[in-house]
Amino acid sequence: MSNDRNINLDFSKSIIIETDKMDWSPSPLPGVDRRRLEREEAEAGRATSIVRYAPGSSFSSHTHGGGEEYFVLDGTFSDQSGDYGKGYYVRNPPGSSHAPHSEEGCTIFVKLCQMDEKGEPQVNLDTSTALWHNSDDKNGRNTGPKNNHNQIQLFKNEREHVQLEKLEPQTEHTLKTNEHRIEILILEGSVEFDGKKLEKYSWIRLPKESKAVMKTKNGCQFWSKRGSI
Repeated sequence: MSNDRNINLDFSKSIIIETDKMDWSPSPLPGVDRRRLEREEAEAGRATSIVRYAPGSSFSSHTHGGGEEYFVLDGTFSDQSGDYGKGYYVRNPPGSSHAPHSEEGCTIFVKLCQMDEKGEPQVNLDTSTALWHNSDDKNGRNTGPKNNHNQIQLFKNEREHVQLEKLEPQTEHTLKTNEHRIEILILEGSVEFDGKKLEKYSWIRLPKESKAVMKTKNGCQFWSKRGSI
């Protein structure tokens, strides 16, 4: 069996990957490399990856049969719809197509073939200008003391809920998955996750009915997805 297939597709298991310790694997086009976190087929099907574009590199035009979702980690990622700098969250729905490139180089966290085939909107959100909301706030009605957990909602439907989350220094946060899985990518800072110290760009996926404790000494930010997808 090829090493490019059936990577981390057992969703009943917890997974923690320190992605900065992984080797880069070349894509079919020069200058574009990947760190594979989930992969169904070598160049098709469900995939979750960190992708690096060298300055001046590009990828040929292609169609996203199952949709594409990405978050820009650094640099500027571009296609015919615009230029997307660090902190942009983008969803390209099933059936969309583009020819991506990067003049200065960039790194993105990208998920493929994981969207609803019908009714998915196009999303282009610059999180660097978005407002954080305290997780204690319920439609602005909570006027008491706030906790140390803040959020930016990126996308939500019946299948999934995607957010940026921020924990202030000296915070302990308990994750409970209940009937849905949860996936996390550490974006800034470091955390102790069930006793294991994880640095920037560590990726975590927890199955249903899980519980874990995150602790951060100096604060952290992370991307998260909760759902059954």
